[in-house]
Amino acid sequence: MTESHGARLTIDLGALAANWRILAAQAAGAECAAVIKADAYGCGIARAAPALWRAGCRTFFVAHLSEAEAARRAVPEAVIYVLNGFPPGSADAYRAGGFRPVLGARAEIAEWAQTGRAPGGALPAALHVDTGMNRLGLSVPEALDLAGDPGLGAPSLLMSHLVSAEVAGDPLNARQVADFARLRAAFPGVPASLANSSGIFLGPEARHQMVRPGYALYGGNPTPERPNPMRPVVRLDARILQLRDVSRGETAGYNARWTAPGPRRLATLSVGYADGYPRSASGRGAALVGGVLCPFVGTVSMDLIILDVTDAPAAALERGAPATLIGDRLDVDEVGRRAGTIGYEILTSLGKRYDRHYIGDDPAAG
Repeated sequence: MTESHGARLTIDLGALAANWRILAAQAAGAECAAVIKADAYGCGIARAAPALWRAGCRTFFVAHLSEAEAARRAVPEAVIYVLNGFPPGSADAYRAGGFRPVLGARAEIAEWAQTGRAPGGALPAALHVDTGMNRLGLSVPEALDLAGDPGLGAPSLLMSHLVSAEVAGDPLNARQVADFARLRAAFPGVPASLANSSGIFLGPEARHQMVRPGYALYGGNPTPERPNPMRPVVRLDARILQLRDVSRGETAGYNARWTAPGPRRLATLSVGYADGYPRSASGRGAALVGGVLCPFVGTVSMDLIILDVTDAPAAALERGAPATLIGDRLDVDEVGRRAGTIGYEILTSLGKRYDRHYIGDDPAAG
């Protein structure tokens, strides 16, 4: 890492591409798209999307129109779907960018149909049906009522979202698969997509014509009840700013929430919640120093984290030495667990102050 940054965020684009290939193989013939919302889960659309394109991905999903515009700059020829509906009055922007809205309400469908009467006509769009999440999408009865309605046009994709795919035995999965089968029968010939990262591992009945992995692409475990089949993509190494020895009874951090149980050696790292490392990790997170797991002490502050490095090897304890916050035994799922959250939040919160270092990708390939 450079002297102008407190920590280095290493993003392995080769591992990202490898993860897409693993998921595409698991999908067994279904097209494998890629979800690159939230700036490619914190990894950067501008670098992640081209790496996925070179690996063979041709369809991408984002949440907002602004993300679609960033994706179009990164992968000019890709098919790009926008998940969070179709904002009123945005048809011109969708047409200009060649984006496909994911339509989940009658008003959206009606407005999009109007674009077909404008010069140039409407672009393809996905039809989103809610089969259990109760967030976005038409209800199953609404969608069945619309089947065959000429005002709907011909959707380019029929999709829904699994509620609990990471829990393979959850009966919600079977119920959603059954409801989606009814919808597919009502929309014959329309390509269908149900499976997210974890859904790909539920079996062929959840895969259909397209799968939409997100988290697993970036190294998260899509099968938390089993070993992680994905390669790690993200690594975060911070620098030690200062070392100090404290005696029994001394405190550390804001509000003196930690008290030394005896003589301890502390190290202060140049990372904090302003860098996206969650304050909820206070007193429960850890970093690796010289291969030894060293617990956080005190409160994670805006720019700094304090470690108890008493058990770390002396050779690893010097000003400027590295401490690993994400990587090796501390994968994104473990970091999320220790912070009382999930790895998704860890990834998507990755800050902008890091020295970002991309490895493992050949822009001339593919």
